[in-house]
Amino acid sequence: MSDEQVTEVTSQENMEFDNEVDQRESQSVDICASMILAHDLPFHFFEQEVIRKYSEFLNPNTVTPTKNVIEAYVSHLYSKEKLKLKQELATIPNRISLTFDLWESCTTETYICLTAHFVNANWKLNSKLLNFRLVYPPTGGEMCERIIELLNDWGIEKKIFSLTLGDSVENDILQEQLKTQLGLQNGLLCDGEFFHVHCFARVLSLIVDEGLKLVGDAAYKIRESIWFVRGDNNRREKFKECVEKVGGVDSSVRLYLNKSMSVNSIYLMLESALKYRSVFESLHLYDDNYKLCPSVEEWKRVEKMCAFLLPFSEIANMINGTTHPTSNLCFLQVWKVQCVLVESLRDEDEVIKRMAERMMSEFEKYWEEYSVDLALGAVLDPRMKLSTLAYCYSKLDPSTCEQKLQQVKRKLYMLFDEYSSKNTSSGPKRIIQDQSSNMPLQKKSKSLSHSLFDELKEHHQQVVTQTGKSQLDIYLDESDLDFRCYEDMDVLQWWKSNNSRFPDLSILACDLLSVPITTVASDFEFCMGSRVFNKYKDRMLPMNVETRMCTRSWLFNLVCNDGEDDGDDDFEEMTNEVDGDEKMDNASNDYAFEDDDNDGDD
Repeated sequence: MSDEQVTEVTSQENMEFDNEVDQRESQSVDICASMILAHDLPFHFFEQEVIRKYSEFLNPNTVTPTKNVIEAYVSHLYSKEKLKLKQELATIPNRISLTFDLWESCTTETYICLTAHFVNANWKLNSKLLNFRLVYPPTGGEMCERIIELLNDWGIEKKIFSLTLGDSVENDILQEQLKTQLGLQNGLLCDGEFFHVHCFARVLSLIVDEGLKLVGDAAYKIRESIWFVRGDNNRREKFKECVEKVGGVDSSVRLYLNKSMSVNSIYLMLESALKYRSVFESLHLYDDNYKLCPSVEEWKRVEKMCAFLLPFSEIANMINGTTHPTSNLCFLQVWKVQCVLVESLRDEDEVIKRMAERMMSEFEKYWEEYSVDLALGAVLDPRMKLSTLAYCYSKLDPSTCEQKLQQVKRKLYMLFDEYSSKNTSSGPKRIIQDQSSNMPLQKKSKSLSHSLFDELKEHHQQVVTQTGKSQLDIYLDESDLDFRCYEDMDVLQWWKSNNSRFPDLSILACDLLSVPITTVASDFEFCMGSRVFNKYKDRMLPMNVETRMCTRSWLFNLVCNDGEDDGDDDFEEMTNEVDGDEKMDNASNDYAFEDDDNDGDD
C-alpha cells in the first residue's frame, strides 16, 4: 500500500472517529439536558464538583457538557417544540380554553403563566403551557396587552373558547378587557358569553376551611393520638394488643398521619382513625399515658365531617390526577358538594347547621354563575344528557328544575347555532374519511357487501334533513347510554366514533368538555394566590425561565413543583428513624401507619 493510500485510509478512519465522537457528545448533551428538564435541576448541575468527579470515576475520558452548552441546547429544543405545538394548534378544528395564573420570583417579579387546554387530533385532552412571561407592572391593562400579544404570537387569537381565572377584582377587570379585545377581532362566540370561567378552587378552599374549624380540636387529638402510638416500639405493641383484644377491627387499614392541611390529607387521616375508633377508646386501659382520645361528641362530628369531606376529596383527586378530567365529570362532583351542603343544613347539630349556612352562602355565589356552563358539558355526555340534569336539579329543588333545564337548553342551542352556521367554512374539520377508494383490489370485494348499508345511511340522512332536525336535536332525542355498561367510558372517544354523524356537534363537544374548572396545577391542590418559584430559578434570565419551564412541560408533561414532594413514606423506614436500630418484626402484617408526604420530619 502506497503512502497516499495509507494517508487516505488514516484520514477516513479519523473522520469516522470524529463523527463517532461528535455523535457521542451530542447524545451526552441530549441526555444531560433531558435529565435537567425532567428533574427540574439547575443548568449548572453537571459542573458541580461531586457530579464531575463521579463522571470521571465512571469514565476518565468523559467530558460533561457545560452550563452554556446545555442552555443553548434547551433553547434549541424550545424553538423546535414550540413550532410543533404551534402547528398542532393551527390544524385542530376546535377551539382552545385557557387558564391564567401568576407566579412570583423571590425578588417579587411577576410572571404570567398561560396554559392551553384542548382536544388534539387523536381526540385526547391536552394541557400545554404556552408562556411563562415576565410582566411589569402587573396591572390589569399591562397583563391584558401582554396576553393579547402572546395569543397573536401563537396564532390562536380567534380560536379561544374560554378563560378560567381565580376570583379577584383584578382578574374581573382583566377578563373584561380581554373579552373586549378578543371581541374586536371576532375571536369569541356568542359575544363572549361563555368566555369567563370562575375557578372553583377558591370556593372549595373557603368551604373546607369552614368545615375544618368545626373539627379542629378533634383533628388535633386524632393526630396527636397517632403520633403517641408511633412514639416508640412499646406503645405500638400495646396498640397492637389492644387491636387484638377489641376485635372486629380491620387491621390491614393504614393509619394516615397528615402533615399538611390539604383536603385529601385531612380526610385520609380522619377516615383511617374512625376505623380504629374502638381501639383508641380502649387504649387507656392498656397504656396509662394515653390521655388524648376524642370525646364521644367529637367522634360523631368527625364521622359527619368525613362524609362531608368525601366529595371534596374526590374533586381533589380528579383535579390532581395524571390526566385532566373532562368537564362532564365536574358537574356531578360539584353537584355532590351541593347535596352535602343541603343535607348539612338539615342536621340536628346546630353547630354543623350554622357551618353549612356559611358554606352555602359562598357556594351559591359560584353555583349561580357557573352551574349552566358545567351543565352544558354534562349534556354532551351521552350517558347523562338532559335526563340526568333533570334528576340532579329536582333533587336539590323540584320547583326550579324545569326553569333550569330550559335555561341550559337555550344556551346549548344558542352555542350550537354558532358552530352549525360555520359548517361551510374553509377551516379544518374533523372528518372520518371513507378509505374504500384506497383499498387494494382483493379487499374491495369484501367491502361491496357494505354498499347497501351505505345507501341506507344516505337515505336516513336525507330523511333527517327533510324533517328539519339538527344534529343537536337528533343527539338529544336518542336514548341515554346505560351507566352500568359504560361507567368507564371515554366521552371524547365516543364523540370520535360518532364524528361522522355529528360533525358540528362533535367539535362543540370537544370545546365544552375541555373547559377546566380550576387554574390550580396538580402540584398545588387548592392553593390560592401567586406561586413562588425557588431560588435558583430566581437567578435565571426571564427568557431562560420561560424556555426552561415550557420545554419541560412540552417534553415531560410536568409542571414545576419547586420542592413540593409527593408520595408516601415506607412505614418500616420511618420507624427505623424513630427507634434507631429497633425493628417492627411483624407489625406491617397487622396494621401500618402512613404519612401523606415523604419529608420524614417530625
